[in-house]
Amino acid sequence: MSAQCCAGQLACCCGTAGCSLCCGCCPRIRQSRSTRFMYALYFILVVLLCCIMMSKTVANEMKEHIPFYEDICKGIKAGDTCEKLVGYSAVYRVCFGLACFFFVFCLLTLKISSSKGCRAHIHNGFWFFKLLLLAAMCSGAFFIPDQETFLNAWRYVGAVGGFIFIGIQLILLVEFAHKWNKNWTAGTASNKLWYAALALVTLIMYSIATGGLILMAVFYTQKDGCLENKILLGLNGGLCLLISVVAISPWVQNRQPHSGLLQSGLISCYVTYLTFSALSSKPVEVVLDEHGKNVTICVPDFGQDLYRDENLVTGLGTTLLFVCILYSCLTSTTRSSSDALQGRYAAPELEVARCCFCFGPDGEDTEEQRTVKEGPRVIYDEKKGTVYSYSYFHFVFFLASLYVMMTVTSWFNYESANIETFFSGSWSIFWVKMASCWMCVLLYLATLVAPLCCPSRQFSV
Repeated sequence: MSAQCCAGQLACCCGTAGCSLCCGCCPRIRQSRSTRFMYALYFILVVLLCCIMMSKTVANEMKEHIPFYEDICKGIKAGDTCEKLVGYSAVYRVCFGLACFFFVFCLLTLKISSSKGCRAHIHNGFWFFKLLLLAAMCSGAFFIPDQETFLNAWRYVGAVGGFIFIGIQLILLVEFAHKWNKNWTAGTASNKLWYAALALVTLIMYSIATGGLILMAVFYTQKDGCLENKILLGLNGGLCLLISVVAISPWVQNRQPHSGLLQSGLISCYVTYLTFSALSSKPVEVVLDEHGKNVTICVPDFGQDLYRDENLVTGLGTTLLFVCILYSCLTSTTRSSSDALQGRYAAPELEVARCCFCFGPDGEDTEEQRTVKEGPRVIYDEKKGTVYSYSYFHFVFFLASLYVMMTVTSWFNYESANIETFFSGSWSIFWVKMASCWMCVLLYLATLVAPLCCPSRQFSV
């Protein structure tokens, strides 16, 4: 490794340089992406720590294999068995530090439009000092006085922030549906094959939604009983039908010609997914059969075998859950997502139909790639200005920290929560998912009905 490369790595950790992560062995990486990757890495580290704190298995293993465990716990004043370092209260404290970390940087990076300023350099570098700051904030939360009052107040802050995070994801989903339809519709003016693409994708999405609701009716209901599941499936199926009818109704079409079945089909698929996720998160119902044995009802028979290897289910489920959360964070922090939340959209005449319309046209970054410097393989793609909103990026991760805190502690079932039983069912998680489902439908209906209620205003989706 050359001296120049070593100097670049040192600048990455302790200075204002962009982080290249490693040298010649790795492909080139944009400064904006490497910065977001580093913040995401910090986020992942704290999330893993939270999962460990919520695990009874890890706590028991530590107690059995660490010599003088109780003496160490008493020495650091964490209780006789380190009970202050595990459970929901410990997760609340650690996530408080994580949320404060991102909130401080959200305030620090407000109204940054250039990457050349001092605050921009702080955002894009000094990773070692940031790691120390994050560790200090997470540790300092354990020394907050009057812990009981703090935990009670922080719980409500976490619930509000978690719901706002869900709301942002739903708003962006609705915006994505409208953007998809508008982009592909723009291509029909020059090539009629785009009509076939729209029809095919719409048919596939409605087939998935309809098939999913039918399968849930087969596996999550029975001839006698399961009334609650039947009502919810009927209600959510009716909502999917309602948004489809409203989307193609004449009064909506007159105000919004771009409204169509593609958007409602995508929303119907998401409603179906949330319904399935909610039903699978519902606590298991057990009744006595005619022989006096406990029988599980209103769940698929094969589903009971999935929980035999508890550690495998917990590990895979938790990994998938937080990969989805991280993906939501990163996709929510792009410039286009930030503009969408502020109501700024590209002019319809500038739309260029593409299959992968979420990405820019091919070759738009060739000039930047030609100006790559030798040494650390970083593409400085923010020379002309920032490519995403720094403060909005940190705000989304601030909300994600609160969402993770509430999710790991089973929302309002925090006292009995642990990571091993996270996927065995919880009423709190069930109702949060059902509420998210209905909120998504209401948001989509609002984008259709708002132009009718306020005809003097200009709505652009």
